[in-house]
Amino acid sequence: MFVPPTLFHPRDPSTVNMPRALAVIGFSLSTALVSFAFPASADDATPGIAAEKPAEGPSVKVDEGYMVPYTFRVPGTDEEVEMIPVPGGEFMFGSPEDEADRGEDEGPQIKVTVDPMWVAKTEVTWGLYQEFMDLYGIFKEFESSGIRVVNDDNKVDSITAPTELYDPTFTYEYGDDEDQPAVTMTQYSAQQFTKWISLVSGQQFRLPTEAEWEYAARAGTTTAYSWGDSADDIDDYAWYFDNADDGQVAVASKKPNPFGLYDMHGNVGEWTVNQYTEDGYVDFADKQGINATDLVKWPEVPSPCVVRGGTWESDAEDVRSAARMASDDEEWKSEDPNFPRSPWWHTSDPSRGVGFRIFRSYKPLPKATITKFWEAQAEDTVLDVESRMDGGRGGMGVIDKDLPKAIEEIK
Repeated sequence: MFVPPTLFHPRDPSTVNMPRALAVIGFSLSTALVSFAFPASADDATPGIAAEKPAEGPSVKVDEGYMVPYTFRVPGTDEEVEMIPVPGGEFMFGSPEDEADRGEDEGPQIKVTVDPMWVAKTEVTWGLYQEFMDLYGIFKEFESSGIRVVNDDNKVDSITAPTELYDPTFTYEYGDDEDQPAVTMTQYSAQQFTKWISLVSGQQFRLPTEAEWEYAARAGTTTAYSWGDSADDIDDYAWYFDNADDGQVAVASKKPNPFGLYDMHGNVGEWTVNQYTEDGYVDFADKQGINATDLVKWPEVPSPCVVRGGTWESDAEDVRSAARMASDDEEWKSEDPNFPRSPWWHTSDPSRGVGFRIFRSYKPLPKATITKFWEAQAEDTVLDVESRMDGGRGGMGVIDKDLPKAIEEIK
């Protein structure tokens, strides 16, 4: 954990027992100040904002008051999500050339500016993702009954729901307990999930950019892992190849990083919105100081795209903060008998180690920008979805605050 130099000095004897990350040099906070303690309730009008600094709990000073942790129930469900405030600041994105086990695609390092945001405490669980999956049947019932028909006027607020699993035994082989992270969804399906949860809740959620994800994972550190440069303590923080014998496990069953985020290393990898680039960040080398929401290579093809954090199948070096994983639709959908192959699901390993977590910016992104986060950018994915919908093999529905009531009325 860390606070600005005005609040903490690494040589202050009163702080010698605080976590080492507090004394990290080379990471600067801007836009917001942060303090760590535990928590006050969020203002009901603006989720996650309190008028006064809480006596304890993490908080981030912003213009409206203080960003604080908050828990919200997804409308129409019994599922809750806990969001953690993360301060804005600057950091060096990517790994330094002298980092052990560094991949050639992890540089050059770029100085990046990050705005304050809330980050989900854990990855999206099966308990919540199943609610999203259930929308397929609900949309089909709406369609057959002529209810909430999607048309040109409301299509902008619609989503497609994932089709029923072709082979549930594959996806659920290592469990589908409510507190396990959901896996095997495509990047597109994760994007549609974030659009659903945003429009039904009135809050703007999304997948992160690669830079935002790494910033949240590092949590103020400049070391290979959020706990240090050595993998010696990895068993305290991560599920990976050497200690995960039975696939993904319940979220938050290891120690969190200094921001209070669980499973940023290991358990399941997490989707970002970025296209994977073999040459790393060369295209951004002359854009030092770029904002993290602008450091994006938007997908032009469905794969490879970027998964971060490593999985329960990964070796220790592959769960480092800067490590990247490239998706591969050819391999990850090799058992899919559909043509075109599913835009919503993967059917083959290593996709059982891939999930996602949601992010929320302190200041909502402009409509044109957030649309890129919610919708497929690769033309092939768009065409595959359209093919499925035209053939009646997909479910599409309008998402708004009235959806939960409409669902209740058909039950």
